[in-house]
Amino acid sequence: MSQRIHRVDITDRARMVLRQMIEQHGAVLFHQPGGGCDGDAPVCLPVREFRVGRGDVLLGNLPWHTQFWMSSEQYELWKHTHLTVDVVNSRHAPEATEGVCFTLRSRLLTDEEAEALADAPPRTGADRLA
Repeated sequence: MSQRIHRVDITDRARMVLRQMIEQHGAVLFHQPGGGCDGDAPVCLPVREFRVGRGDVLLGNLPWHTQFWMSSEQYELWKHTHLTVDVVNSRHAPEATEGVCFTLRSRLLTDEEAEALADAPPRTGADRLA
C-alpha cells in the first residue's frame, strides 16, 4: 500500500507551537503570500481574520484542520517543491509568544511525488467559493 503524498508537512516543534496558537486564538490557517522579502515566512492567522482569495491555492492540511494556502503567483514558483512548516527563534514575529516564529523549509519534489501530485491538482479559493 502506497503512502499518501503531501505538498506540505510540519515539524514536531512547529506542531507544538501551532497547538498553542489554536488553544489561544481558535482555528488558524497559514497563508504564503506572493512577493515581498519574507519568502520563507508564512503568515499564520485566525481563520476569522483572513479571506481566502479566488486565486489562492490550497497546498494541504496540517494538524487540527489547519489549512495551508498560497497565492497563485507563489504557487507557480513553488509547485515543484515540498514545504515543511518549522519554527525558528525570534522575539519580533507576531506568533512569537513562545519566542519563535514560523518559517518554511523546502526541497524539490521527487519524480514519484510530482507524478502522483499531477494526478490530483490542488484546490483553489475559487473551488472553495463554488
